[in-house]
Amino acid sequence: MGDLAIDFCGEWYEPSDEDIFDIGREGDLEVDDNPYLHRRFLQIARYDGMWWLSNVGSMLSATIADGSGGMQAWLAPGARIPLVFSHTNVIFTAGPTTYEFAVHLKTPSFRHEARDEDQAGDTTIGPVVFTDSQKALIVALAEPMLRRDGTGFSAIPSSAEAAKRLGWALTRFNRKLDNVCDKLDRVGVVGLRGGVGKLATNRRARLVEHAVTSHLVTPADLHLLEKMSGVDEG
Repeated sequence: MGDLAIDFCGEWYEPSDEDIFDIGREGDLEVDDNPYLHRRFLQIARYDGMWWLSNVGSMLSATIADGSGGMQAWLAPGARIPLVFSHTNVIFTAGPTTYEFAVHLKTPSFRHEARDEDQAGDTTIGPVVFTDSQKALIVALAEPMLRRDGTGFSAIPSSAEAAKRLGWALTRFNRKLDNVCDKLDRVGVVGLRGGVGKLATNRRARLVEHAVTSHLVTPADLHLLEKMSGVDEG
């Protein structure tokens, strides 16, 4: 394997140092024929001795995180970010489908040192604390990704589907979704609002991307779907 390798659905790609590697509906990595996906969405190339991931699309964004979930960034159209970790996860949503691939580096320029007290899946991200029912809502939306083994693609449930999974009324689900997005928006998680006082239409997708890449929810939290089914915390 060369210095950089990309894993998508068990297929491996190894761009050379001279390549500009295109990812999208067409390109070197043809993700899917999803009409909501740009023909060329992301690019991986090496400049000035470093590998970079660039968003060359015009509408879609991607969530980037190291393998531990300790670092997360939102890559908007026109932006680029250096690939510095040994394992980087890239997640993005086009229409109703969410995709994930992993980038592996043999010679990373940054290495995350986990501390013994670090616990993936804590209910606290910075100053944000979630109730069990709020976390169950996130799990219901992220369930297809949490049950998936490895990279690939999955469908994000609609609000109605997730509410039914929890045995909740849709009005209750939407109220709690508002609360969860508001909490994360207040601490700087981008992409959950479409403007002042206006929640983004794709907030469910962005919420799932953030929750999975930051390890806010993990497969160990799937039990909350049964625990909180029909339960009303107010």
